[in-house]
Amino acid sequence: MELSSYISVDCVIFGYDGEKLNVLLVKRTLSEESNHLNFEPDWTLTGNHVYQDETIETAANRILFEITGLSDIFLEQFKTFADPQRLLKPKDQNWLKSIGRNPAIRVATIGFFALVATQKVALKWMGREVKWVPVKEVGTLGFDHNQILEEALIAIRQKMKHEPIGFELLPSKFTLTQLQNVYEQIFDAELDKRNFRRKVSRMKYVIPLNEKQKGVPHKPARLYMFSREVFDITNQELFDFIV
Repeated sequence: MELSSYISVDCVIFGYDGEKLNVLLVKRTLSEESNHLNFEPDWTLTGNHVYQDETIETAANRILFEITGLSDIFLEQFKTFADPQRLLKPKDQNWLKSIGRNPAIRVATIGFFALVATQKVALKWMGREVKWVPVKEVGTLGFDHNQILEEALIAIRQKMKHEPIGFELLPSKFTLTQLQNVYEQIFDAELDKRNFRRKVSRMKYVIPLNEKQKGVPHKPARLYMFSREVFDITNQELFDFIV
């Protein structure tokens, strides 16, 4: 029995644009030489196979750098997807054939999620089309990527309850409304403004600045910043953002 398999990495890159939680998608097409397959273009998460001399983490960071140009993105492994049926849909089989992969060989993929403020990213991808799509507007993705996206959301929700990773989605200076909206977008829930701000007011690492928004069509709000240094000093205080 043949035991050969491939290992790949798929990255669920979440970005916050000040209003919505987005996920980065890559357009999947076939080359002109393969157009006899009548392949209808669709969208996937971003990923790639792991090179022979790479660790899983190195591969994930390579993929992120290739598409964002950034090397300091928050990145965390959250689950392995190795169902032997995961790539057996005819469309996925045709795609694998078109790139020279044996569709009979099993592919296990390691899921990572990444967090970034979208304004920090200048997208690029070796000639392939990429775009930010609001998480709530994502349609049917290629492969098993809808499942990977859902599992990534579960993982990030669990982590955000007890660790301050939500600040990774914000610019260096942000408003409390933006901070609350990040949590509402992630948890798909409306939070009570008064209770939220009361909780934030107890966080010494959310520091008010003597600055306000500029160039906004409404009354400018006060800006804040997250201090990792202060958080590390006061981390004996339980970070509790359960909603």
